[in-house]
Amino acid sequence: MSWTAPEIDRADPPRLSDERTCLQGWLVFHRETLLMKCAGLAHEELARRSAPPSELSLLGIVRHMADVERWWFRANLRGEDVDGFFGPADNLTGDFDDLDSMPAEEVWDVYARECAAADAAADGVPLEQTFRSRSRGTELDLRWVYLHMIEEYARHNGHADILRERIDGVVGD
Repeated sequence: MSWTAPEIDRADPPRLSDERTCLQGWLVFHRETLLMKCAGLAHEELARRSAPPSELSLLGIVRHMADVERWWFRANLRGEDVDGFFGPADNLTGDFDDLDSMPAEEVWDVYARECAAADAAADGVPLEQTFRSRSRGTELDLRWVYLHMIEEYARHNGHADILRERIDGVVGD
């Protein structure tokens, strides 16, 4: 029997909370939404580029978000020298390309580890903590990272809605 993306029991984000709890809650909500869009699909379905002419796939989006989690929380906020991104450094679309380079089950493990590492990198860091962005060359703070990540997930979750519906007709929030 082949591996399929697991079902996700998504939690609602907090309705009344402090800013940090709210930002973390919405980030987790969007992480779980992406995984919900993939639930029950095997590697070949996750890798299907189902909305031509777009080259996007659900698997590519999960790979991309693992990289984005690593990039903003570990490489930028914490200044870690991280490697292991999907695709070579000179291929900015490597996350979305060569989808057979790693089985989907392993991608899920990488994604889960990166989300946990991102949470650990941000743990205890004040939202006002600044750092110099490696790609933008400007000062940013952790609050900006949270908001950017929520925006990035929201955009890609919209893509995931369309991709999933094209694969097997499944729709949902």
